[in-house]
Amino acid sequence: MLFGTRFLALKATHHMKREFVLSIIISLIFLSLGFALLHFELIGYGLSFFVFLPFALGYILGKSTFKSISLWGLIISLAIFFILLLAGELEGMVCILLAMPLILIAIGLGAFVKYLIKKNRNKDNQDNLIKSSILPLFLFLTFAFIETELTKNEEFIIEVKSEIVLPYSPIQVYETIKSVDTLDAEKPFLMKLDLPIPQKCVLEEEKVGGIRICYFEGGKIVEKITELERGKLLKMDVIDYQLTGRKWLGFKEAIYLFDELEKGQTKMTRITTYTSELYPRFYWKPLEKIGIEQEHEYVFRNLKKDLKNNYGG
Repeated sequence: MLFGTRFLALKATHHMKREFVLSIIISLIFLSLGFALLHFELIGYGLSFFVFLPFALGYILGKSTFKSISLWGLIISLAIFFILLLAGELEGMVCILLAMPLILIAIGLGAFVKYLIKKNRNKDNQDNLIKSSILPLFLFLTFAFIETELTKNEEFIIEVKSEIVLPYSPIQVYETIKSVDTLDAEKPFLMKLDLPIPQKCVLEEEKVGGIRICYFEGGKIVEKITELERGKLLKMDVIDYQLTGRKWLGFKEAIYLFDELEKGQTKMTRITTYTSELYPRFYWKPLEKIGIEQEHEYVFRNLKKDLKNNYGG
């Protein structure tokens, strides 16, 4: 009797270890395959990647008899995967943190759906993780390719606008913002993580067609002036940008408007126009807006400091 109990305990332990290892392997295969398809632009940053893929993983691992063991394997796999993305500079910390709630919710829904199905069936059978992962993997690839075909010609142009009132003339504000030797101000929250930090902006020629280059930690944005009216308007098309792990954003325009107010004040409006490949839009659009507004806020803080240094006040 004692021997039989020990045998069953050893068998259960072996089964738990096997499922733990398999859950890590399956999770890494799904995640790596999904990111590889993204990297080579075979699929897009859409519902298939952010929702269906983690939902499928939660569903697969929720089929396990030792569900907590498999889900721990998934958590470890996610940690390994994201660490590799960061180490390889394929994505930034902010991007990963913003995506995590959506991914974790999808995983939880997948596991919960499988729990309900298994509960209603009232069966206590053990599922083979490898076999049960084949159909979800096939469905993920099918949905991802279909979604990519359906959305590849869609381009939504989004505009983010920020305003600031400054106790200086429009000419003074324009002269200070058009070219910035060094940006050094208090960083907003997301920049303290790893949102791109602008270091300087160099205006090569102050005329329509002139080039303005803004350098960031780990990249740059190249702008071409399309409209210029000193102290009133500076409008530029973004003709090139190189920022770590941000291929899903397409920067279009950078615009500065200078409106003269009473008592020698100026209202400066900063407008960033961009496109995004991220879906679902109801989730990503507000987060994109927050990120760009924080970039604007950093520029505003530095502008106020430079104006005070140049003109006093």
